[in-house]
Amino acid sequence: MPLVTTKEMFEKSMKEHFAIGAFNVNNMEIIQGIVDAAAQQNSPVILQASSSAIKYARIGYLRKMVEAALEEHDIPVALHLDHGPDFETCKMCIDNGFTSVMIDGSKYDFEENIALTKKVVDYAHSKGVVVEAELGKLAGIEDDVNVDAADAMYTDPEQAREFVERTGCDSLAIAIGTSHGAYKFKGEAKLRFDILAQVKEKLPNTPIVLHGASTVIPELVEMCNQYGGDIPGAKGVPDEILHEASLKGVSKINVDTDLRLAMTAAIRKVFAEEPSKFDPRAYMTPAREQIKETVSHKIKDVFGSTNKA
Repeated sequence: MPLVTTKEMFEKSMKEHFAIGAFNVNNMEIIQGIVDAAAQQNSPVILQASSSAIKYARIGYLRKMVEAALEEHDIPVALHLDHGPDFETCKMCIDNGFTSVMIDGSKYDFEENIALTKKVVDYAHSKGVVVEAELGKLAGIEDDVNVDAADAMYTDPEQAREFVERTGCDSLAIAIGTSHGAYKFKGEAKLRFDILAQVKEKLPNTPIVLHGASTVIPELVEMCNQYGGDIPGAKGVPDEILHEASLKGVSKINVDTDLRLAMTAAIRKVFAEEPSKFDPRAYMTPAREQIKETVSHKIKDVFGSTNKA
């Protein structure tokens, strides 16, 4: 099955009240683990690469590895640019076969964000590619995204309506209390579902995206620390809150930190238990399996996208 845009999968998600997982990819094992899990669950899936991931893996390698996965499995897969920092990066991805791009103009003021997003939308739509944009600022650190908590701000629902109308973007990432990285909350985890409800009321036909939405799975954090890691106090968005978000109108939920934890925990375990191992296949195989298990759990138990392909 060829790569698809997110248009049809989002339409289905809004109609049937489930979310689609958007999982960040950096290498072959991560791609294999994600797509194997999605195929096993018969779920649509979004594979997304940040500009940092593209610098690391190189855009041609990423695209070809995704194409190889498509030859193995017959499920809807979109290839998406996560947090595109500028028009040039978005254009590069569009010209290299990505079916969806995100332009992140949230660091700019409202009018500058609109102008930049509209520029990307015009080019992307001329090539049959869809565009995700962002309004509001999420705190936290992930790859090239670094926003201090003091600078974070919730999305204004009325601004969201104007923003979508003026830019023509296909989906909108909003800020309702999530944050990037492994340290999302100091106290009780809480999302502003009242803001989500207001946004959905004003934009009933626009797919809504949740960034910074890894659970920071406690078992994976514990596994990392057990085998030599040092990740104290890491805390993410609980599964039950993410599941509620999927039922209340969020169409796309981004997951990156949980995949990093899964891979690192599995590799650390091999290194600690079998220090004589130095064949990469000996530790990358269980790492790939841990990625698959983590993604399968997200799809089945959190996002509700099983058998929605």
